[in-house]
Amino acid sequence: MTRAFFVVAIAFTFLLSLHSFADAQSKKPAASKQQTCLSCHSDFSSLLPAKHPRVAGKDLKACTSCHVPDPRNEAKPKAYSAKLHLGHIQPGNELDCLVCHTWRPGKAFGLAGAKKPFGVLTKENMDEIRKVFTSWASSKHLDAHHGKKNVTCAGCHEKLPETGDSVENDRCLACHGTMEKLVKKTAPKDFPDRNPHESHLGTINCTVCHKAHTASKTYCLDCHKNFNMKIPFGENAAGAKETAGKKTQ
Repeated sequence: MTRAFFVVAIAFTFLLSLHSFADAQSKKPAASKQQTCLSCHSDFSSLLPAKHPRVAGKDLKACTSCHVPDPRNEAKPKAYSAKLHLGHIQPGNELDCLVCHTWRPGKAFGLAGAKKPFGVLTKENMDEIRKVFTSWASSKHLDAHHGKKNVTCAGCHEKLPETGDSVENDRCLACHGTMEKLVKKTAPKDFPDRNPHESHLGTINCTVCHKAHTASKTYCLDCHKNFNMKIPFGENAAGAKETAGKKTQ
C-alpha cells in the first residue's frame, strides 16, 4: 500500500512538473519567426534595382550576407534599412517585427542572425516603436518625410528610442547644416527680426518647433499671435514651405 502510494505520488509530481514547464514555456515571448521571403514574393528580381546582383536566397540571410547589420546609430540616411522597413509596414501590409527581429523584453533586441543585439527594449518601448514605425511609414508628419529621405530611427536617435526620448540639436544639424546656414535659409524679406532660427530666445531645441511624430508647431506664435508664420508639416499646412515675417491683415 505504502509502495503504491509512493509510486502514485512520484507520477503526480512528475506530471505537475511537466505542466509547470509547459506553462512557463507558453509565457515566454515569441521567438523570431524566420519565414521564407518566397511565401509572399515569387522572386526577388522585381523588387530590386535593375543593376542589383542576382539574389539566390530565400530569407533574410540573402540580404544580410552583403548588407551587414550596422549597429552604429549615425545621423545619416540608410537607404537599405529604410527601404526594407518601408516596404513591409505600409498600411494594410504590416509585417510583424519579430519575423526578422529577435526580442527578449528588457534584455535584448536585435536582428535574426546578427551576433550582437542593437540594444534593450522593454514591452512598453516595443509597443511604442511599433506605433512610431507605422507613423514613420505613412503619416503626414515630419517622421514620414524623413522616411522618404531614407532616414530611419537611427538617423535621429543615438540609441534605440525609448518613450519620452528627445532629439538633440547636433543630430538635426548633422544633416541640415549649421545653424548659420539655416538662419540664411529662413531669413524673412520684410521683417529681419522675425527669423525663426535667429530670435531673441537665442538657441533653443529644434524639437520645440519641429515635432517628428505629431504636427510641428511654430513656437513664436504662442506669444506673437498676429504673425503669419508657417512651418513644414505643421498644424495648418502639412508639407508647406516655411515662411516668416508676413503680418496678418
